[in-house]
Amino acid sequence: MSGEKARRRYRVAVRRDGKYWFIDVPEVQRATQARRASDVEGMARDLIAVMTNQDAAAVAVDIAWHLEPAVEAHLERSRDLRAEAQRANSESAEEARLAARALRATGLNSTDIGAVLGISRQRAHQLLH
Repeated sequence: MSGEKARRRYRVAVRRDGKYWFIDVPEVQRATQARRASDVEGMARDLIAVMTNQDAAAVAVDIAWHLEPAVEAHLERSRDLRAEAQRANSESAEEARLAARALRATGLNSTDIGAVLGISRQRAHQLLH
């Protein structure tokens, strides 16, 4: 383990306020704003650093984006679909491994297994091992 001291983490709540992002840091009882979402983390870290007399590089933040309900709904659906796709990919890979092994059991070599499965010989070899 390195001798580096653990960085203190601060919760940051962010919401859109007109043309700006309103950045609230309850633990230092202060807020600031940023023009672009990409600037939020830096602005929050700088605010915390000033209020706690720390180096901004020593500050870690956990940002909670508070967005419009419609946006939140789309993001939640996106996360659900991504998780579903990840599960489906894992299941698909396992089924491909089982198919390759079943074909190997019938006496086919990696080249033929690849041809049957529509994959390269190298990928067939990977599935078998």
